[in-house]
Amino acid sequence: MSNGLQTTNTVITDASCFIILDKIDGLFVLESLFSNVITTPEIAAEYGKRLPDWVEVRAVGNRVLLYDYTERVDIGEASAIALASEVPSPLLIIDDLAGRKLADQLHLDYTGTVGVFVLARQRGVVDKLRSYFDRIRATNFRIPERLLNILEKTYDR
Repeated sequence: MSNGLQTTNTVITDASCFIILDKIDGLFVLESLFSNVITTPEIAAEYGKRLPDWVEVRAVGNRVLLYDYTERVDIGEASAIALASEVPSPLLIIDDLAGRKLADQLHLDYTGTVGVFVLARQRGVVDKLRSYFDRIRATNFRIPERLLNILEKTYDR
């Protein structure tokens, strides 16, 4: 994770973030935290539902770069990472480990869905992490229980 989490107003998010937030009725968190939420047509298709009107869907301009990244990660992560290289100072929200490794190698600012909730707690968008983390635990989203417990203890005092 990078320090961009504290300062950016523009995020590019992968499908996993939309999917988990939708499952736990938490999409409002993105809209509340960031003035510009962007995703790609590939991610929109992977999400499989109509995205909220406040999400901008933007195609990657550099298709060669996109296809190069698909050799290392799936098309959704590849499109998010490629778009992040085209947008000035974005924060990339990506949960996939291979995608995070690629973003790290490219020196992109990134976080995961859980990091978005930490920021939401810090900015008062959500009162307690526990209620959202309990909803996440009830889904098929894999996050280490130990991490969730540490974050709850740190931010839900």
